[in-house]
Amino acid sequence: MWNRITRIILRNRVVILIVIALITVFAALQTQNIKYSYEDANLLPNDDPIAINYTRFKEIFGQEATMIIMGTSDSLIYTPEVYKNWSILTDEISNLTPEDLVPFQKDKKAPRVILEDGEKLVSGAISISNLKILKKNKVEKKFDLIDLSDSIPTTTEGIMEIRDKLYKLPIYDQLLYNKKSGLITTSIIVNPKILNSETRVDLVLAIDDKISKFEEANNIDIHVSGMPYIRTFNAATIISEVSNFVYLAMFITAFIFFLFFRSFSATLIAVAVITIAVIWSFGTIGLFGYDITILTGLIPPLIIVIGFPNVIFLLNKFHQEYAFHGNKIKSISRIISKIGNATLLTNTTTALGFATFIFTNSTVMKEFGIVASLNIFGVFLLSILLVPIIYSFRANPKKKHLKHLEKKWTHGIVEWILNQTKTNRPTIYAVSIFLFAFSIAGIFQMKISGSIIDDMPKGATFYQDIKYFENEYEGVMPLEIMIDTKVKGGVYKASTLKRIDRLGEFLKDESGLSHPFSVVNLIKYTKQAFYNNNPKYYQLPNSQERSFILEYAKNSSEDGNSQLSSYVDSTGQFARITLMMKDVGTDQMDMIQGDLKRQINKIFPEKKFNVVMTGGALVFLEGTHYLVKNLFISLSLAVLLISLIMAWMFRSPKMILISLIPNLLPLFITAGLMGYFGVPIKPSTILVFSIAFGISVDDTIHFLAKYRQELKASNWAIKPSVFSALSETGKSMFYTSIVLFFGFLTFTLSSFGGTQALGGLVSITLLIAMATNLLLLPALLLSLEKRISNKTDFKEPKYPLDADIEENEKL
Repeated sequence: MWNRITRIILRNRVVILIVIALITVFAALQTQNIKYSYEDANLLPNDDPIAINYTRFKEIFGQEATMIIMGTSDSLIYTPEVYKNWSILTDEISNLTPEDLVPFQKDKKAPRVILEDGEKLVSGAISISNLKILKKNKVEKKFDLIDLSDSIPTTTEGIMEIRDKLYKLPIYDQLLYNKKSGLITTSIIVNPKILNSETRVDLVLAIDDKISKFEEANNIDIHVSGMPYIRTFNAATIISEVSNFVYLAMFITAFIFFLFFRSFSATLIAVAVITIAVIWSFGTIGLFGYDITILTGLIPPLIIVIGFPNVIFLLNKFHQEYAFHGNKIKSISRIISKIGNATLLTNTTTALGFATFIFTNSTVMKEFGIVASLNIFGVFLLSILLVPIIYSFRANPKKKHLKHLEKKWTHGIVEWILNQTKTNRPTIYAVSIFLFAFSIAGIFQMKISGSIIDDMPKGATFYQDIKYFENEYEGVMPLEIMIDTKVKGGVYKASTLKRIDRLGEFLKDESGLSHPFSVVNLIKYTKQAFYNNNPKYYQLPNSQERSFILEYAKNSSEDGNSQLSSYVDSTGQFARITLMMKDVGTDQMDMIQGDLKRQINKIFPEKKFNVVMTGGALVFLEGTHYLVKNLFISLSLAVLLISLIMAWMFRSPKMILISLIPNLLPLFITAGLMGYFGVPIKPSTILVFSIAFGISVDDTIHFLAKYRQELKASNWAIKPSVFSALSETGKSMFYTSIVLFFGFLTFTLSSFGGTQALGGLVSITLLIAMATNLLLLPALLLSLEKRISNKTDFKEPKYPLDADIEENEKL
């Protein structure tokens, strides 16, 4: 079959080049549809109970985490000029219009968002300078909303008086101020409609620009955080890294390629092939309408790193053939017919390693698996088509192009490997057993981490501000508790309010959680306002007070009711408790959840209430648990599928086992190293095992394909077949492994911890896999010579391998 494919390729060279050019143009056009994700990755399947609760919560209460917080503990804020400018800054942010965002849009065109009458980009901004408080109106028996201060003070003493008034309002403790540190904050509430549009990016950039100008003009540091802000700047970092890593991965791999082949023309050809593959990968993302996330953004550089080994094997074989008989066309024909099948198999196993993520039911992982696996086949097609076609148009290779075949240091490495497999097999086994035992001990020390910010760039300002607010307010990650009273108006019952208050007091003392906010805080504040804002009356009204305080509340302005609607649904059946949490790992979160569930069960009887924990932070942490569970499924599936390919190649259970051992051992070693060095299992590092296994098995396939060919040629003599296969494929295996090692190592230069861990761990795994495939695999074949020395262990496959192709050529 591969002979026919060879003839088709060489006879239709021009047509194939035109088709590839058209596909590439089409892919380039599809890149216009690429969008960048500004949301946290949804790791849970839609039918998961946690995901269902989160969706229901948003249906009842709307979008969560709509707030951007800016704050400072610098005493300069209490000087008249800075305080005045702080007030102006708050007003400017509150009154931003779509026209104000145009300078921050890439296309600098008209506003991209349409607002209804009275609707604003920023729903509100709450600050010490514009805060309104409740004041008892005895005449009309209602609460009036009045300004905390009538005017902007012109003296420091006046400002301090306003601050002292604020400190007497417990409702704003840990929301607008922290009395211990002197922190004063402004809470910017973003219109939920904006959060789900591209305008969110423009708005956050406009807000950040105004804050930066304020800092510069007033010589004061402002800390900014909140999920809209964090997500926007985290996504912006991802976007900048996607292009940077494409160039970096291309440069590093091309440079190493050049060092091996010492040919500018060969390097340029390889770069051209891989560049087209990168365009295809971006085009696939655009064609399917997927967003660029931290995962899909890795695909183009992954294609570069994985694509170069294809070119190395093809080009190395071309030069070997030409050096042997000097016929260019015959050499080109041979690289398609003899390397094509093995290259197809190696790319298939690599694609399967990625494709296993399709079965996780996680949308973001599915998208990553689909795009990656498809484009690995794409880079295979480009390699097997373009390399032979381009070289068919070129002049015959010169002597300088073949010099890399005679490099003494590479010959020395291969000779050393041959010598080790001949004379030091016991040492190879002893080292392998020791490493396996060493790894098992490390595996038991592995931990799971679902930290939301763990993979964010540690040097970024927004990351430092997250840590700042974690210290001040116990965190910025949203956590919600939704209480279903099962009856309309059930929230307003005195018994229900007391239960919510009891849970709130418990939450205040829970480490890692901010002060909670709920309808209880608002009702407590109405009592305080009734008693002329005396802070000692910040408590729930008793049965005698309820009637006349309720009368005041009913007669009050709609502003108070609108605040209430944020924490109680329109029917009065559902209530929410909003709080923030530190970015704790899964272990601490499990403890917090356990404590909360026990307390909730004590306070809210299941017969009368249905209480659930939800929020973006919980969804992410539970998503990590889900991925860890699926890790073993996806890895097992990868092992099974690749085992089936091995069975199809050799149709021998013994050979399946022999081929798996050198590729599973590196995974154990990597997992052990993760345990010893405290690298946790998390969404980014979960990818390592399936990816590394799918890639590392490529060397096994190339070696065993050549080994099988030598077996037939030597009349099933195992020893000479092993040594001959190792001599011919060892150099290519070494070249490709080094390219892969340094290619993935470039990912460690990322500012994202997850990308760094992925690059470092895959690099280490593939380097170990190179050693096991070059040393352990041949040693196993030689040691088990008697057990696999008969022809029945190598039944003819339905599809011809290299040896069969060679026989067909002779016929």
